[in-house]
Amino acid sequence: MIMEKSQVEKPTRAKVQMQGIGAEQSVVVMNFRNGNGAKGLCYLVLNTGQPKREEPMNKTKPFEISKKVVIQAYEQVKANKGTAGIDEQSIGKFEENLKNNLYKLWNRMSSGCYFPSPVKAVEIPKKSGGKRMLGIPTVTDRIAQMVVKLYFEPEVELYFCQDSYGYRPEKSALDAIAITRQRCWKYDWVLEFDIKGLFDAIDHELLMRAVIKHTDSQWIILYITRWLNCPFQTSTGEIIERMAGTPQGGVISPVLANLFLHYAFDKWMERNNPQNPWVRYADDGVIHCKTKEEAEDLLIKLKERFEECKLELHPDKTRIIYCKDKKRTDNHQDIQFDFLGYTFRPRNSQGKDGEQFLNFLPAVSNKAIKAMGQTIRGWRIHRRTDKKLVDLAHVVNPIVRGWINYYSRFYKSAMYQILHRLNWRLSRWVAKKYKRVHKSRRGAWNLLVKMAERNPKLFVHWQFGSIPTVR
Repeated sequence: MIMEKSQVEKPTRAKVQMQGIGAEQSVVVMNFRNGNGAKGLCYLVLNTGQPKREEPMNKTKPFEISKKVVIQAYEQVKANKGTAGIDEQSIGKFEENLKNNLYKLWNRMSSGCYFPSPVKAVEIPKKSGGKRMLGIPTVTDRIAQMVVKLYFEPEVELYFCQDSYGYRPEKSALDAIAITRQRCWKYDWVLEFDIKGLFDAIDHELLMRAVIKHTDSQWIILYITRWLNCPFQTSTGEIIERMAGTPQGGVISPVLANLFLHYAFDKWMERNNPQNPWVRYADDGVIHCKTKEEAEDLLIKLKERFEECKLELHPDKTRIIYCKDKKRTDNHQDIQFDFLGYTFRPRNSQGKDGEQFLNFLPAVSNKAIKAMGQTIRGWRIHRRTDKKLVDLAHVVNPIVRGWINYYSRFYKSAMYQILHRLNWRLSRWVAKKYKRVHKSRRGAWNLLVKMAERNPKLFVHWQFGSIPTVR
């Protein structure tokens, strides 16, 4: 590994027993200062047992990184789009000298002399109110993080638990909703929890212990350490040092967060509470319990566990809920909870024999409905009178298709109210577009009905069944 003397201070060595690997390893911990003046810890793993693989005799770089993986990383970063980092270099500008930029990145990463730029700090509004800090790395740094992710994620993915769903291959939020729905029918109580500011609170030392446990690749450990210690930079140029956390917006951050919570929560639950099934999606989760007393006792233990791991439960988003339905008829204050854009609560349902009964089911949440309504208003459809109806369809269909695909999977009738609101907006456009119905809401609506009859597949929500009909 290449590292300038001015960047390294007083290395110390500690032996760590790597559970599950079977070999004792020495970890060299170095204090370093990067080119931007940020201090941090650098972890280097030295094998004292049997090496896992032979190093090629003709190796010319300290670290063996495939050029093909760098190209693959660039392609994935491009597909994810994203904005420019602190250097204001967009993906388009990066591509103007693509071959040279990718070679330069590969060469620096392979040589050990790659140092990331500060992370661009951007405040974005939260759905629940307030703001949160989003960290946007430069395009070059995102590609570098993707390189590490492509190597590192397969190594840790094999160890992750079945009930961890967030940011994982072949798993989705809808899968988490489906299994939670089934378990709510079997268990009377749910402990809903949310980790406060997870991406800002992850302890670096604890995280690096987990990283080192799963890889002996020195360059992966080196670059993850540098990213963790990389400071934020605001739009005014202010540098904000980070002592904890991994930037929400970084390519590698979801994998690191999952790895941290794998030991902080997932494995802890399996060891200590195997009788309580759970589902976790990043920092949101639910635990199923048979009694209220069991849920209350588990909540106390969960708070203590997260405090040990230097995390905190969100006080307003951590609650105990009773799953009320036709068979569970006790009266309790909290009988509904939100999870991944769905609200679980008692709802009217119909059996195969046509009989109506009360069931505990998920449906699109009011918060999601409100967010979709704000998006529809933001389109300002009624003012786009210079456009044809087919032009409007091209604008709204991709977004509405995503809404329908996600929120109509369970209890799809709850989606009709927001889709009807979209039809009403379209009727306002008709009233503005055509003078003969300019002063008649009913006339504009009926004209929209005729348009839908002529082309019922023009809009995605019309195909879904939310088609305007004569009043």
